[in-house]
Amino acid sequence: MSYAPLACAMTGNTWLRGSHVTTSSHRRRSRTRLLTTAVAAVAACISLAANSAGIASAAPQQQLADYISDASPTPARAETFLLNGESRWLIPTGNGPKQTTFPAAFAHSLSNPNVAPAGANDWSCKPQAGRNPVVLVHGTWENAYSNWSMISPALRQAGFCVYALDYGIQPPSQGGGVAAAFPGVYGTGDIVKSANQIKTFVDKVLASTGAAKVSMVGHSMGGISTRQYLRFDGGAAKVANVVTLGATNNGTTLNGIGALGRTINDLGVDILGPLALGVGVSGTQQIYNSPFLKTLNSGGVYALGDIRYTIVGTRYDEVTTPYSSTFFPTGTKNTRNITLQDGCPQDTSDHFSMSYSPRATSIVLRALGADVPLVCAPNAWLVG
Repeated sequence: MSYAPLACAMTGNTWLRGSHVTTSSHRRRSRTRLLTTAVAAVAACISLAANSAGIASAAPQQQLADYISDASPTPARAETFLLNGESRWLIPTGNGPKQTTFPAAFAHSLSNPNVAPAGANDWSCKPQAGRNPVVLVHGTWENAYSNWSMISPALRQAGFCVYALDYGIQPPSQGGGVAAAFPGVYGTGDIVKSANQIKTFVDKVLASTGAAKVSMVGHSMGGISTRQYLRFDGGAAKVANVVTLGATNNGTTLNGIGALGRTINDLGVDILGPLALGVGVSGTQQIYNSPFLKTLNSGGVYALGDIRYTIVGTRYDEVTTPYSSTFFPTGTKNTRNITLQDGCPQDTSDHFSMSYSPRATSIVLRALGADVPLVCAPNAWLVG
């Protein structure tokens, strides 16, 4: 993942505050002013991401200008291109060193983008009794190593066979967004296609281990990619446990800019299609009230079969916003919603560092059946 999208969300939040004051104070004004503010915010967002990647941003910005200039409802044009882009997946090989912070893992993955985290992808591993194989599913702009270099070795040490894939690999030319130009920036492709890639990988794990079911752990988009696989690709019969960390289960407002963009789209101006050219199709699929999320959560279905769900969120999440949007509805069967800071306020993990939180690691282990204590330890915002 790139740091540009995070700064982009913060930029969008500043714009949103300005537009909110305008629309609430002057309700008689036409929606043109709201559109203008939103367009400026999104254009700045795309420009920031493109400049960070060192890539010419003229093409997506020109498309944005073209769409807005005629103010015509044309969301199908960008969406068709993005959803038709080619996405691939791979199995990381070798094992990188264990890491205890996200920045260290991310930095290592830039020069070693396709390496597996320590403890993962030992295809000779046979599960111990009562230990389902564990499949780790990374988030947007991440990869198996940058996401799981602390949790993977902890799971292996606890006696689990651990597996991790890199998926949703979609270059900028195919609609993966400008950040996908960086080595190891994966998870940018269409989530529906990614779920099918996960299906293929899970089937390989089951065949290798001889197990009847796996457990799955997903961070951010990895959580909803897992849920897409469970609901629409036959995964429910093959999975015993699901743990999500900061998953965009109900979408994200991206501190407000995502919700604003969705509102503008619903008014008939395709603002999210061009934005997706900058951040990748999976990014816009996670925005609150997206067509993808409407389908995923249709009928109020969150939990399937007898799968046990553990949904973990952090109050300091700056990507999945509001942080409570990660949780399943109260009363959902076989589900525990856990706020990381409950009982441990010194853990200030944000969206990125939560997969390097000692407390989150212990929650994952316990959810999957390991007999370990619940840890409470400091873990800093972003740097871990």
